[in-house]
Amino acid sequence: MLASKSGTLFRCACFCVLLTNSATKAGMAAPASDTPTAITTHMGGTLRLVAASSGGTLDPQINYSAKYINLFANVYDGLTTFRKADGLAGADVVPDLAEDLPQPEDGGLTYTFRLREGITFSNGQPVATADVVTSFRRIFRVGSPTAGAFYGAIKGADACLRSPADCKLEGVVENPATRSITFHLTTPDTEFLHKLAFTHAVILPANAPDHDTGNVPLPSTGPYQLTAYDPNRFLKLERNPYFKEWNAQAQPFGYPDRIDYTFGIPDEAAVTAVENGQYDWMADPIPLDRLGELGSRFASQTHVLRHPAMYFLPMNMREAPFSSLKARQAVNYALNRKAMTILYGGPAIARPLCGMLPSTLPASSTQCFYTKDASPESPAPMWRGTDMEIARNLVRESGTYGQKVTVIAANTSVDLAMGAWVRDMLQNLGYRANLRPLSSALAFSYMQNSDNHVQIGVASWSADYPSASNFLDALLGCENIHPGSDSSINIPGFCNQDVQSLMDKAKTDVSLSAQAQNALWQEADRRVMEQAPVAPAIEKDAVILTSPRLKNLLFTTVNQLLFSQAWVQ
Repeated sequence: MLASKSGTLFRCACFCVLLTNSATKAGMAAPASDTPTAITTHMGGTLRLVAASSGGTLDPQINYSAKYINLFANVYDGLTTFRKADGLAGADVVPDLAEDLPQPEDGGLTYTFRLREGITFSNGQPVATADVVTSFRRIFRVGSPTAGAFYGAIKGADACLRSPADCKLEGVVENPATRSITFHLTTPDTEFLHKLAFTHAVILPANAPDHDTGNVPLPSTGPYQLTAYDPNRFLKLERNPYFKEWNAQAQPFGYPDRIDYTFGIPDEAAVTAVENGQYDWMADPIPLDRLGELGSRFASQTHVLRHPAMYFLPMNMREAPFSSLKARQAVNYALNRKAMTILYGGPAIARPLCGMLPSTLPASSTQCFYTKDASPESPAPMWRGTDMEIARNLVRESGTYGQKVTVIAANTSVDLAMGAWVRDMLQNLGYRANLRPLSSALAFSYMQNSDNHVQIGVASWSADYPSASNFLDALLGCENIHPGSDSSINIPGFCNQDVQSLMDKAKTDVSLSAQAQNALWQEADRRVMEQAPVAPAIEKDAVILTSPRLKNLLFTTVNQLLFSQAWVQ
């Protein structure tokens, strides 16, 4: 199969070389200017986005797709947020609807925020402390995917998880007279301010319904509001008439008058349309066969930027054949991570990954068990190649040889290519494998629901915030198993108490140094890979194609391209 891709490999090489300078200069554009001249000159126009499919529900406390979470950063606000800035500064937590960041009290068990004055929802309703309290109850009542993982330390969260409809969440207390909100935790959480900055903790009106609002937008506080949605055709955003900038680092004034999102344009057609200026940005990965022309003809419009993100193969530990450890290990030995790198676009934008922690994180994976000339007992420092002999032997020893396996993958060009490769790999291991592509809007949630009996899939993951916990605990924590739910982010159903104890200590022990925390995450990563509930494939950079007219590209660590700061006028 590699031989048949020789032309593609040549084009990837061109892409890697020709993009080096443009990625550095255009990708790291200067931060948006808020001077009167810049606002007057560049304010206005319509930013045009395009995707093959929509991103699902508009409910910001439920949606877990990067396609919409990055968009919601321009629409909704939490008590805290991540700094809207390029580079490492974009990982900093800053106050948003809160006036400042509080110091934790009682050994990390108490946080008290003061709500800013004068902020109004897009429906004209002032933001009050009651809105904050009900918004956090609503996280549990609507079954937010991160309710347990991110907010489970709040007092009363356990009862809310057991009985969402009766959620009181007594750990969130308001004082309307002082406009203060106090959070009481049952255990310290070293990343609590980061989790409050995530989209699922945005503040909504107190009368927001306690169910998924689906295609109906909710009032917001940011510079834009969602105004029209047809999931098969379009999503429209317009200025929030009540927005006034209160902290430019948290929620800056927006430049475009409107943001229009068009759905139903396949990725191949979308590339051409963005190149020609019909759209300004595309959500889907750039197809491999188009990368060469971007490097040679559209380098000034192409931006390659580092971002904590990965592709991996989750394997359902409750479904044959991957209920067998040896079958899971076989997939890890057989997975050609070099091929996955090429299918994404080449070594300039992707690298083989052996564990669950990309190199862009403070704690990264340092051991490779399932590679040529290595084993769990004697790991290698990096991936060296496949070992098909060991893999085939493991399949035979597992007693799963000849079983039927269906691979689930999104129907984008990159995911389909990877899915086809995984199907062929499984056939070479002795399975009767087939590939089932699904809409990119449905594939990830479909994999999560245990009722669908997914055996293995091709999945991608980008950081909610740059932390090892967001890759290990979010994707493999015991608290993230919700049978029969589209929001069961722990797709393999992995729950190991020894691993969970390591992760919990790293999350809650406020006495640990950053170095000690990182060591715990790396040990948890090692123990996870011993059980092989997933096969990590590659870590990937963001490749962003923009139209010739789009200027002032601001790429943040968490939300990637910040749409509100784009100049299209």
